[in-house]
Amino acid sequence: MTHKSNKTAKRQSAINWFEIPCADLDRATSFYETLLDTKLARDAMEGGAIFDHTDEHGIGGTLVKRTFLKPGTQGAMVYLNCNGRLDEVLGRVREAGGLVLQPKTAVPGGHGHFACLRDSEGNHIGLHSY
Repeated sequence: MTHKSNKTAKRQSAINWFEIPCADLDRATSFYETLLDTKLARDAMEGGAIFDHTDEHGIGGTLVKRTFLKPGTQGAMVYLNCNGRLDEVLGRVREAGGLVLQPKTAVPGGHGHFACLRDSEGNHIGLHSY
Protein backbone atom coordinates (compact mmCIF):
# COMPACT_ATOMS: atom_id res chain seq x y z
CA MET A 1 0.00 0.00 0.00
CA THR A 2 1.47 3.34 -1.03
CA HIS A 3 0.87 6.30 1.20
CA LYS A 4 1.09 9.77 -0.34
CA SER A 5 2.09 12.66 1.86
CA ASN A 6 0.35 16.00 1.66
CA LYS A 7 2.18 18.63 3.71
CA THR A 8 -0.89 20.87 3.81
CA ALA A 9 -3.17 18.14 5.17
CA LYS A 10 -3.71 17.83 8.91
CA ARG A 11 -2.09 14.88 10.62
CA GLN A 12 -4.59 12.06 10.86
CA SER A 13 -4.77 9.10 13.17
CA ALA A 14 -5.92 5.62 12.25
CA ILE A 15 -8.50 5.92 15.05
CA ASN A 16 -10.86 8.83 15.60
CA TRP A 17 -13.59 7.31 17.81
CA PHE A 18 -14.06 4.18 19.89
CA GLU A 19 -16.90 2.61 21.82
CA ILE A 20 -16.42 0.34 24.83
CA PRO A 21 -19.51 -1.83 25.35
CA CYS A 22 -20.98 -2.26 28.80
CA ALA A 23 -23.84 -4.17 30.39
CA ASP A 24 -24.31 -1.60 33.17
CA LEU A 25 -23.55 1.96 32.06
CA ASP A 26 -23.55 3.39 35.60
CA ARG A 27 -21.15 0.72 36.87
CA ALA A 28 -18.83 1.15 33.86
CA THR A 29 -18.90 4.94 34.19
CA SER A 30 -17.99 4.70 37.87
CA PHE A 31 -15.17 2.26 37.02
CA TYR A 32 -13.53 4.54 34.44
CA GLU A 33 -14.06 7.71 36.47
CA THR A 34 -12.33 6.06 39.44
CA LEU A 35 -9.62 4.47 37.31
CA LEU A 36 -8.69 7.62 35.38
CA ASP A 37 -9.54 10.10 38.16
CA THR A 38 -11.73 12.09 35.81
CA LYS A 39 -15.38 12.78 35.06
CA LEU A 40 -16.99 11.30 31.95
CA ALA A 41 -19.67 13.40 30.24
CA ARG A 42 -23.02 11.65 30.17
CA ASP A 43 -24.74 11.85 26.78
CA ALA A 44 -28.49 11.77 27.40
CA MET A 45 -29.34 11.53 23.70
CA GLU A 46 -27.04 8.60 22.88
CA GLY A 47 -27.09 7.00 26.32
CA GLY A 48 -23.33 6.89 26.76
CA ALA A 49 -20.52 8.31 28.86
CA ILE A 50 -17.88 10.17 26.85
CA PHE A 51 -14.14 10.24 27.62
CA ASP A 52 -12.57 13.71 27.63
CA HIS A 53 -10.97 14.61 24.30
CA THR A 54 -10.78 18.38 24.37
CA ASP A 55 -7.71 19.06 22.26
CA GLU A 56 -8.27 19.58 18.53
CA HIS A 57 -6.56 16.32 17.56
CA GLY A 58 -7.94 14.29 20.45
CA ILE A 59 -9.29 10.84 19.77
CA GLY A 60 -12.68 10.47 21.35
CA GLY A 61 -14.56 7.56 22.73
CA THR A 62 -17.49 6.53 24.85
CA LEU A 63 -18.95 3.81 26.99
CA VAL A 64 -22.12 2.46 25.38
CA LYS A 65 -24.91 0.07 26.20
CA ARG A 66 -26.27 -1.24 22.91
CA THR A 67 -28.15 -4.42 22.12
CA PHE A 68 -25.79 -5.32 19.27
CA LEU A 69 -22.53 -4.76 21.27
CA LYS A 70 -21.61 -7.13 24.07
CA PRO A 71 -18.80 -6.60 26.56
CA GLY A 72 -16.20 -9.33 26.69
CA THR A 73 -12.70 -10.53 26.01
CA GLN A 74 -13.05 -11.28 22.30
CA GLY A 75 -13.43 -7.78 20.87
CA ALA A 76 -10.98 -5.14 19.76
CA MET A 77 -8.37 -3.97 22.26
CA VAL A 78 -8.46 -0.26 23.09
CA TYR A 79 -5.44 1.40 24.74
CA LEU A 80 -6.26 4.46 26.84
CA ASN A 81 -3.68 7.24 27.17
CA CYS A 82 -2.29 7.45 30.70
CA ASN A 83 0.75 9.48 29.72
CA GLY A 84 2.92 10.20 32.74
CA ARG A 85 0.56 8.54 35.20
CA LEU A 86 0.48 4.83 34.35
CA ASP A 87 1.62 3.73 37.83
CA GLU A 88 -1.03 5.95 39.45
CA VAL A 89 -3.80 4.57 37.21
CA LEU A 90 -2.70 0.96 37.74
CA GLY A 91 -2.86 1.60 41.49
CA ARG A 92 -6.61 2.27 41.18
CA VAL A 93 -7.61 -0.76 39.06
CA ARG A 94 -8.65 -2.98 41.98
CA GLU A 95 -10.37 -0.10 43.84
CA ALA A 96 -12.39 0.63 40.69
CA GLY A 97 -13.50 -3.01 40.42
CA GLY A 98 -11.10 -4.27 37.76
CA LEU A 99 -8.25 -6.74 37.53
CA VAL A 100 -4.71 -6.14 36.24
CA LEU A 101 -4.00 -8.78 33.57
CA GLN A 102 -0.58 -7.53 32.41
CA PRO A 103 1.51 -5.36 34.74
CA LYS A 104 3.45 -2.35 33.55
CA THR A 105 5.67 -3.55 30.71
CA ALA A 106 8.19 -1.70 28.56
CA VAL A 107 7.31 -1.40 24.88
CA PRO A 108 10.36 -2.45 22.83
CA GLY A 109 12.18 0.31 20.98
CA GLY A 110 11.63 3.00 23.61
CA HIS A 111 7.93 3.49 22.94
CA GLY A 112 6.93 3.85 26.57
CA HIS A 113 5.09 1.35 28.76
CA PHE A 114 1.77 -0.46 28.66
CA ALA A 115 -0.41 -2.55 30.94
CA CYS A 116 -3.65 -4.46 30.40
CA LEU A 117 -6.69 -4.89 32.61
CA ARG A 118 -10.17 -6.35 32.73
CA ASP A 119 -12.75 -3.64 33.40
CA SER A 120 -15.96 -3.88 35.44
CA GLU A 121 -17.81 -5.18 32.37
CA GLY A 122 -15.34 -7.93 31.42
CA ASN A 123 -13.62 -6.04 28.57
CA HIS A 124 -9.86 -6.25 28.10
CA ILE A 125 -8.49 -2.70 28.04
CA GLY A 126 -4.94 -1.48 27.54
CA LEU A 127 -3.24 1.48 29.19
CA HIS A 128 -0.24 3.25 27.61
CA SER A 129 2.24 5.90 28.69
CA TYR A 130 5.39 7.39 27.16
